[in-house]
Amino acid sequence: MKLDSHVPVLVVGAGIMGAGIAQVAAQAGHPVRLFDAREGAAAEARGKLAATLDGLVARGRLEAAAAAATLGRIEPVATLEAAADAGIVVEAIVESLAAKQGLLRQLEALVGDGCVLASNTSSISVTALAQGLQHPGRVVGMHFFNPVPLMKLVEVVSGLQTEAAMAEAVFALAGRWGKVAVHARSTPGFIVNRIARPYYAEALALLQERAATPAVIDACLRGAGFRMGPCALMDLIGHDTNFSVTESVCAANFGDKRFAPSLVQRELVEGGLLGRKAGRGFFDYRAGVPAAAPVSAGRGEDLAALPPAARIVLHGQGLAVERWAAALEAAGRPGERRTESDWTGLEADGAQLRLTDGRPAGRVAAQLRMRDLALFDASLPPGGAPGSAVAWTAAASASAPWQAQAGAWLRAAGWQDQRVEDAAGLVVARTLAMLINEASDAVLQGVCSAPAADAAMKLGVNYPAGPFEWLAAWDATSVVRLLDHLDDHYRGERYRVSPALRQQAWLKEMTA
Repeated sequence: MKLDSHVPVLVVGAGIMGAGIAQVAAQAGHPVRLFDAREGAAAEARGKLAATLDGLVARGRLEAAAAAATLGRIEPVATLEAAADAGIVVEAIVESLAAKQGLLRQLEALVGDGCVLASNTSSISVTALAQGLQHPGRVVGMHFFNPVPLMKLVEVVSGLQTEAAMAEAVFALAGRWGKVAVHARSTPGFIVNRIARPYYAEALALLQERAATPAVIDACLRGAGFRMGPCALMDLIGHDTNFSVTESVCAANFGDKRFAPSLVQRELVEGGLLGRKAGRGFFDYRAGVPAAAPVSAGRGEDLAALPPAARIVLHGQGLAVERWAAALEAAGRPGERRTESDWTGLEADGAQLRLTDGRPAGRVAAQLRMRDLALFDASLPPGGAPGSAVAWTAAASASAPWQAQAGAWLRAAGWQDQRVEDAAGLVVARTLAMLINEASDAVLQGVCSAPAADAAMKLGVNYPAGPFEWLAAWDATSVVRLLDHLDDHYRGERYRVSPALRQQAWLKEMTA
């Protein structure tokens, strides 16, 4: 089937999401009927949309004729019966299974047999929504992201009884509406809300261990290329909303520890510290309160002031090693290179600064019988820009001089050094590894394809890269090793490796 631009569209729910869906459908040429159970709400939404379109015209982003045509295609209706000829219904009502099921059953009795029933649900099972309908095969998830006119992603979600032709029709329709559609199977969280859980969860775990402050965690992840750190993002979303989604995903996965909610976030919710909308969350947004900032010893060292060392050896390969090599060469102090080493980092007069492999610094120092040992965080493209933050830590046995030198060496490589407590996997490495792991499991379980996972995370939550793009820049063996070390350290289910990711590591070992 094909949903052409002349096909009438019924949007049920005139809130922010429903009004946005009505706008993109009307801009694509469809006659749109907008319904809301609250009397007058659809007309109010159309009025607000008129003001929005006028603003776009005033800023030169939309022609006046196009704005008028878009608004002219949107008709507020007082009853569902007024849209009986709709070719597709998109419901965007309250996120409640009972409410959505009731609406879909009501709609089924009104619309034609070929009408697609699409739900903008962000978390409810599409299989459950279709249960009890005469024609469950026409129920499809059509999950938009807020704000709808600006966000490109649409998750097209199929339940167990969704007909392939219906899902393909919605997929093609989303493309004609200017969106990038990805197919997803109806499982808890779909693609984005499932794969994104570790971005919040690892930050919350570090906070519970008191390994770093919210400002430091956010600075390090912004240094990895993310537009917003997880703490500021949770403040923006609202801790009540974020905590509720986590609880929902965890419950839907029968209490899987990988999705367990955080005591840190629960306390914020219980205290009413919900983030920006409450004035306080991890950060304080009240007027006159200065913004929290991470602490760094400096933005960079003068090349002539590189830390002193009689013998410098650079081990392995990577961004940090290349920057150190360039800095040493420029200072007339070229060090030895051992690209074949099984670790990455810098050795200065026997002391070591190593790239984290998931083990705490204290454990590495004990296993190597090396007192002066420090670890630094991972930096994968597109992160690691000069001047960005990078986390590091030192073993408790490390001397004060070596701790000072470790930070100085990171500054010599162009980073703002951010000292954290001795937490396994530091900040960026454990977060990216868990995002990759969750995406690998999603693909293994048939939730989506690897390209769909990459597209969804970049377009749905503005990640700087997709999980499989990070994996390609890293490698499966290193990710699995890091996760296994985390699993060994924490002794729980949370860091178990996806079977699909472990298979990739085995394949690499076979071809190495």
